[in-house]
Amino acid sequence: MDTTLRGVGVSHGVAIGEARHMGTAVLEPPAKQIAADEAPREQQRARQAVEAVAADLVARGNLAGGEAQAVLEAQAMMAQDPELMADVERRITVGSTAERAVYDAFAAYRALLAQAGDYLAGRVADLDDVRNRIVARLLGVPMPGVPDSDRPYVLIARDLAPADTALLDPALVLGFVTEEGGPTSHSAILARALGVPAVVALPGAGELAEGTVIAVDGSTGEVMVNPTDAEREELTRAAEERKAAVEAANGPGATSDGHKVPLLANVGGPGDVPAAVEAGAEGVGLFRTEFLFLDDSERAPSEEKQVEAYRQVLEAFPEGRVVVRVLDAGADKPLSFLTPADEPNPALGVRGLRTLLDHPEVLQGQLRALAKAAEGLPVYLEVMAPMVADRTDARAFADACREAGLSAKFGAMVEIPSAALRARSVLQEVEFLSLGTNDLAQYTFAADRQVGAVSRLQDPWQPALLDLVAISAEAAQAEGKSCGVCGEAASDPLLACVLAGLGVTSLSMGASAIPFVRAQLAKHTLAQCERAAAAARAADSGPDARAAAQAVLSGE
Repeated sequence: MDTTLRGVGVSHGVAIGEARHMGTAVLEPPAKQIAADEAPREQQRARQAVEAVAADLVARGNLAGGEAQAVLEAQAMMAQDPELMADVERRITVGSTAERAVYDAFAAYRALLAQAGDYLAGRVADLDDVRNRIVARLLGVPMPGVPDSDRPYVLIARDLAPADTALLDPALVLGFVTEEGGPTSHSAILARALGVPAVVALPGAGELAEGTVIAVDGSTGEVMVNPTDAEREELTRAAEERKAAVEAANGPGATSDGHKVPLLANVGGPGDVPAAVEAGAEGVGLFRTEFLFLDDSERAPSEEKQVEAYRQVLEAFPEGRVVVRVLDAGADKPLSFLTPADEPNPALGVRGLRTLLDHPEVLQGQLRALAKAAEGLPVYLEVMAPMVADRTDARAFADACREAGLSAKFGAMVEIPSAALRARSVLQEVEFLSLGTNDLAQYTFAADRQVGAVSRLQDPWQPALLDLVAISAEAAQAEGKSCGVCGEAASDPLLACVLAGLGVTSLSMGASAIPFVRAQLAKHTLAQCERAAAAARAADSGPDARAAAQAVLSGE
């Protein structure tokens, strides 16, 4: 029977093809005992398997580059966690096989994560993937993963591990659908980077029969089962119209009446720069610097190493604007030399700027490296702090920038509702604001960005979130300063128009979204965007807000 299912669209485009499911999980190893004299051999097997899996994850990251590289390197660090390895070896000492010891040790750690609060629930999928890879290697069986097919298909999964998503072949994988995840989950971010249509948080996705033809609309979140010829033609026509509009739009971001909205790129390192340049990014709105620090969780990278990496990105945008976020460590990005290991809820503890203020030598080293990297370049360097809560935080960061001799503009990320509500106060200390809508939604609605069950509250169309954006933009306008958006909300072309209507002065997103956003902005006047923004804020839910804005912009 024909059916239309609805999840959360997280990556633009339409895909029509047969459903193929991810392989099943690794079976639980048997709980057999070994003799005491076999323990050293089993411990050696476990160590070799862990190192091999970590090396494979790093290699996959190197191939994928960009955001995927940072995610996979974090997984490799998870595999090599010394406490986990010590637990594995202890279990082998008392009689477990290597594979059983790995399975049980990871299960214990998994339980700890579950007890640590919802924020860390999203890490469980990554942990399970690492466990499965190690156990599969020890058992000598293939690692379950992307199906082997010589024909294009739509991938169906409960969730996608970063190691699988990062190396998807867009020539074969037309799109993907998952039961879990949210608009800001790793899978969603990597799907946008790949340019693959994707729908997440779709109830019942696992029940779609193998080989069933489905149509996936990554913009609306709709998945049609057994679409009719007429429905296929309509989806194809709409996709072709979007493609033509994208190809026709070029140059700087602006509304149809000439109101400029600079379109910037989110980058995770030098590897993301070519795609950003090709997409016509006018600069970088979010340069995540964590990738340098993930190489070695025991110490900060040298200033020389940082200067080299930063300069590669700055040189790519002569006369352009490059906004660098200083290290955002803590919560789901722990670093052993910086972040506490025993916080009951890391998302609400010492993370972001709080971590750096506790370790001023790390902050000063990064700021000095940025100053050196920009020397002699015509680029407009701006530096911002993550997780600013109030004016006191903003002043501490501004003082640190001045102490390091940084001549660049310095700003604050608005990711905590208090910073939005007191934006004019924060702007007395810094020169610009940048809204991180992913975390701002998470903290506004108490909804973990990695948990599919609360994805409704992670919808960037939620009117309460739009209210906080409007408050921030209005405060910046009153102070004669800028207010950009660098969260994933900016990558939604329709929402980009609403953000412009709310007074946001720039939009930063994954490179693949820039052409779509440019084309959509070019179709509407600023006044239309303002009316769409007002209609969206007047709604009572995310879907209603989107529908209201769509009605205004389509002239209904």
